[in-house]
Amino acid sequence: MRPSTARVGAFDLVIAAGGLILLLLAVQNLGPALAAFRGDGAWGTFTAHRVECVQHPGHEQCTWLGEFRAGRTVRPEVAFYGGERGSFTPGQAARAFDTGRRGHVYGPGGSNEWIAVALLMLAGLGLASRPLWRLRRARRPAGEPGAGPRTDAGPRTDTEPPTDTDP
Repeated sequence: MRPSTARVGAFDLVIAAGGLILLLLAVQNLGPALAAFRGDGAWGTFTAHRVECVQHPGHEQCTWLGEFRAGRTVRPEVAFYGGERGSFTPGQAARAFDTGRRGHVYGPGGSNEWIAVALLMLAGLGLASRPLWRLRRARRPAGEPGAGPRTDAGPRTDTEPPTDTDP
């Protein structure tokens, strides 16, 4: 039997490029997400200044903005991750840590952002490897399980039913 042949098409390349972009985004956020999960970072004090809320169908998403101080470092206008409308009052201070993520600090409970980052990474790997699946499948001989479509155009002679003219 002759191995079937297949090419990687433009669609597969676009899907793979999208997967690489997802993978790049995941890798960029992996360090800060794991640090937030573990509670690693510079500990300091977050002082709430104001709350900003957005209404969505069925729920409200709020973020407290304020100032974070750790030693001599002062970060104005940062968001406190996971803060709800009733979490603070203006001027209230809370213990927090900074992982280096731009615009966010975290409370003592950290975050579970690593789950979304891990799922993003898996999706990126899966999509980026799509052309490899097609090439691997195409290299199997026709007729083997998992092989691509049959390459011969004629009917299979070993499964034809007998006719009235057969002896």
